Amino acid sequence: MTLFEALYGRKCRTLLCWYVSGESVVLGPEIVQQTTEKVKLIQEKMITSHSRQKSYHDKRRKDLEFEEGNHVFLRVTPVTGVGRALKSKKLTLRFIGLYHILERVRVVSYRMALPPKLSNLHDVFHVSQLQKYISDPSNVIPMDDIQVRDNLTVEALPVKIKNREVNKLRGKDISLVKVV
Repeated sequence: MTLFEALYGRKCRTLLCWYVSGESVVLGPEIVQQTTEKVKLIQEKMITSHSRQKSYHDKRRKDLEFEEGNHVFLRVTPVTGVGRALKSKKLTLRFIGLYHILERVRVVSYRMALPPKLSNLHDVFHVSQLQKYISDPSNVIPMDDIQVRDNLTVEALPVKIKNREVNKLRGKDISLVKVV
C-alpha cells in the first residue's frame, strides 16, 4: 500500500494531479481529521517496524571489551585514516598488524601502541575498529628453518625445475620456468 492510498483510501490516478478533472475537491474538517488519523496510523506502523528491526539487530549484537595487555588487529578503512596512512590499494587486507592495548580510555575507546610507520595516526581507536586476536599455535612459523638477514630479507634457493615452456609472441620468444 502506497502512502497516497493510505492517506486517501484510493489509488493515485495521475502523476501530475491527485484527482481526476471533474471531481470536486472539498477540504473540510472530515478530510483533515481522516488525514491526521491516517498519518498517526502510518507513524505507529513505522515505530513498530523500527522496534522490530532494532530487536533483530540487538539479538546478534555482542559487546566487545578488551583489557590492558591484550593484542588486537586494526581495521583498515578510509574512515579511520589507516587506509590513507598505508597508501592502500585494492587488494589490501581488511585488518592489519597485531597491536598491543596500552589502556582503556573510555567505555568504547582504547589507546594502542602503534609502530613508527603509523605515527601519523592518533593512537586512540573505537572498539568497532578493533578485532580481538585469538592465539593459534598452528599460525606460528618455526624460525629454525628460515634464516632472516639483518635487513629482514630471506634467501630462497630453488630445489628443482619442474616444468619449462616457451611462449611465442609475434617476434619474441618468452621462456617460462616452474621452480620448486
